[in-house]
Amino acid sequence: MEFPAQQIPVVLLILLVVFVAGIGRFLLPAGFIDRTMGVLQGYLFPMRHYQRQILEKSFAYYRQLDVADKRRFERRVVEFLANKEFIPRGGLPVTKETKTLVAACAVQLTLGLPPVRLRHFRKIILYPDAYFSTVNREYHQGEVNAAGAIVLSWKHFMDGYLVPNDSRNVGLHEMAHALLIENRTRYDGEYDFLDGNSLNHFLKCAEAEHGRMQRGEVGLLRKYAQTSPVEFFSVAVEVFFENPETMAAQAPALYNALKDLLKQDPLRLQFSSRT
Repeated sequence: MEFPAQQIPVVLLILLVVFVAGIGRFLLPAGFIDRTMGVLQGYLFPMRHYQRQILEKSFAYYRQLDVADKRRFERRVVEFLANKEFIPRGGLPVTKETKTLVAACAVQLTLGLPPVRLRHFRKIILYPDAYFSTVNREYHQGEVNAAGAIVLSWKHFMDGYLVPNDSRNVGLHEMAHALLIENRTRYDGEYDFLDGNSLNHFLKCAEAEHGRMQRGEVGLLRKYAQTSPVEFFSVAVEVFFENPETMAAQAPALYNALKDLLKQDPLRLQFSSRT
């Protein structure tokens, strides 16, 4: 069988997918295989029209991107979904919209970075509302399990985007937790992608901001940020995306540190990575 010249690159990519999915799994490191499969997934299977419609309707961050960044965003949504299992609880239906918006939330956080698909987190567990945790006997809106699961209350996830400027977004909050864990996870090929100098600078700025909060000098972040350094990061991420003007005005050092760490500027929708 002969292929037209313009189809040869596509055929070669398909053959590469077959190799990676088959023989390659016995010969290549797992991290390399996962990264390669994710990239091929994004290029060979572009975003469906219905997914693009969902983003245009329900995801303001996506609507503000220029055409080139929209295409990059779409490719990363497809890549994120390539290795995720969505597990419903409490009778919640998992729809195409559900999957698309959860993936979009993760991509919003990581769009400025080199491709990061949170590969360690293969399970997305969704509850219809706040759920009772038997671990600490409390109701949760979301949590991240270091064993590889992101848990979300769908009601509170949607509330985070329906009210876009209240500095509360449970999706971004939990994805921020997952990002820090992924950055320390070696086996899946996504490791140490956050620039070490930028991370250290953020921690110094966070310490200074924490001191200001304790002295009552600023009310930019809610009190929960003082629980631990990782909670401070997640709460700061919420404000960074939902109220960038306020953070840039009231805590410019913290805003610039996050901008440098995540390689994007929500005020101007500028990004460091174009891959």
